[in-house]
Amino acid sequence: MADKGRADKMKGKAKEMTGKVTGDREMQSEGRLEQARGEAKKLKGKAQENMQQPGTRSAKRDRT
Repeated sequence: MADKGRADKMKGKAKEMTGKVTGDREMQSEGRLEQARGEAKKLKGKAQENMQQPGTRSAKRDRT
């Protein structure tokens, strides 16, 4: 999942820069949106990984 987020971030950055060079504000906005989507996917993947690891802090709290 994190790799997919990274790809979205890179694609978004490329779109944003292309929009900046060409003066296309809509493309710049799309690029920023795609970067945010990529960051969200990355964070979602990290959260899922943390939930699957045994011995996390939240699991310890449940035992006491």
